[in-house]
Amino acid sequence: MLEEENYKQSVFEEIPTEKIYSAKAINLAAFFAGSLAAGYLIAENFKAFNDTVKARNTLAVTFISTPILVGIVFIIPPNFPGIVFPALYILISYLVVKKHQEKKIQNHAQKGGDFYGGWRVTLIGLISIVLFLILPYSIQYIIDNFF
Repeated sequence: MLEEENYKQSVFEEIPTEKIYSAKAINLAAFFAGSLAAGYLIAENFKAFNDTVKARNTLAVTFISTPILVGIVFIIPPNFPGIVFPALYILISYLVVKKHQEKKIQNHAQKGGDFYGGWRVTLIGLISIVLFLILPYSIQYIIDNFF
């Protein structure tokens, strides 16, 4: 009887129409492409979950923190271990996803919702890397020419 009730209930559950990014995809983007890619993917998930305030706040924090992180690169010693920043990006993205999205991602998967593929994540990561490489040169240009 209980199985029959669960079956009837599951028939009437809606299959999510929005695609989202998996936690694994977000963490891989954080490691390989940095905070800009991870923040964007997390914000896109918030939008898919109809949480526009968290999506907007995530993008704001991402766009404010990225230039700060680039600025830090200019002042750290040359022998500073390079793995620290990717590890930091992964840690932050992992904690944000774990706290705010993990249950929703699992629920999305259980209901048969789709996830974006690796190629889309790769493209977003490449765009993020290009923007991340342009940013330091832009900051340096502004400093050299206006200050």
